[in-house]
Amino acid sequence: MSTTTKIGKDEHGEDVDVKLYREMIGSLLYLTTSRPDLCFSIGVCACYQTKPKQSHLQAMKKILRYVKGTVNLGIFYSKRSNRNLAGYCDADWEGCADDRKSTS
Repeated sequence: MSTTTKIGKDEHGEDVDVKLYREMIGSLLYLTTSRPDLCFSIGVCACYQTKPKQSHLQAMKKILRYVKGTVNLGIFYSKRSNRNLAGYCDADWEGCADDRKSTS
């Protein structure tokens, strides 16, 4: 999911199976131990576990397609590689369309 994609409560959307949605969230959360690139997207989708709608399920399916397409990608560190690491931080003060709380 792109960080510019906004999903909200979607109160008028079609309901989906809560159990299925929660199982998908749980499976993907387990996957974040080795795929930290998924944390943001799954975290956003996890906010809608109580009343998931069709739009939320579509977002989950996009994440699953991304995972399927990037299975063979990764980072390789050789013994002789440069060990200098750099870290960056970002704050998104209006990321959640529902309550305007930070999502990063």
